[in-house]
Amino acid sequence: MEGDIVQMGAYIGAGLACMGMGGSAMGVGNVAGNFLSGALRNPSAAADQTATLFIGIAFAEALGIFSFLVALLLMFAV
Repeated sequence: MEGDIVQMGAYIGAGLACMGMGGSAMGVGNVAGNFLSGALRNPSAAADQTATLFIGIAFAEALGIFSFLVALLLMFAV
């Protein structure tokens, strides 16, 4: 009985950790959308900001990968 409750808690925690992946997807969309908005307003400056775009996307995506790893650890390390 006690092992079932621990397993249930691990699955609930993994599901909650997966919400971080959704937040990461919204963050990537926000970064890309703001870049596109700025590039459409000032196309000559868009080439200078491309590196900043990729750095922002990488940081936002890293948070999603970290939450995925936490979910895997909760599911299989318990």
